[in-house]
Amino acid sequence: MTVHFIGAGPGDPDLITVRGRDLIAASPVCLYAGSLVPEALLSYAPPGARLVDTQGLSLDEIVTEMADAHGRGEDVARLHSGDLAVFSAMAEQTRRLDALAIPWDATPGVPAFAAAAAALGRELTLPGVAQTVILARPGGRATPVPDAEALGRLAAHRTTLVLHLAAGAAERIVGELLPAYGPGCPVAVVAHATQPGEVVVRTALGELEAAVEAAGIRRNAIVIVGPALGAEGFRDSHLYSAGRARDPAGG
Repeated sequence: MTVHFIGAGPGDPDLITVRGRDLIAASPVCLYAGSLVPEALLSYAPPGARLVDTQGLSLDEIVTEMADAHGRGEDVARLHSGDLAVFSAMAEQTRRLDALAIPWDATPGVPAFAAAAAALGRELTLPGVAQTVILARPGGRATPVPDAEALGRLAAHRTTLVLHLAAGAAERIVGELLPAYGPGCPVAVVAHATQPGEVVVRTALGELEAAVEAAGIRRNAIVIVGPALGAEGFRDSHLYSAGRARDPAGG
């Protein structure tokens, strides 16, 4: 028996991986966050599968579901929105599974920030403009952000900054980022990326709060800040440079 943690992607059911889809189909138990994971993915579960919406469950109750499945010898498909690597709460579950000697594995998914960049049609790293992407969250009432990772400190890098769970923190984002980026720095907000209700807002940092309010964006949004969003005159990369030595056998 194995608990399969699966990145379910940003919202469009078509964006789950083939491996993730097949693991759902092979698992008699499926745990999913109903507020974030598309219901259409549940159609891949086998007939008679136990489908458990975890949005109203505590961590202890979720682990109990996994432990009960372990006792029955049934695989579990544990669906998380986006990818498992950031802000997924997978780690707190897996350490409890390790303590219970319950096997688990992880299958990556399409992360929300990648879906947001695709909606914008922008590359987040550009030659001579930005070669680093910082994935962060503004903090607030949920899990505290370490002082060393405060937005003002991250902004000092002046590179592409991707903020998760940020739609309701526009005023704080502007206040902390303005000294480093300036009011004219390009900003994009993507809400419900890849879903039917997707909303894309392009604005400047100084206008962010008003733009989010006008669009009616409240949650499930990615905020991306940085000069790469508006750069046009950047140089070509070395990757396809005519002067780059290439291995004829390697392409």
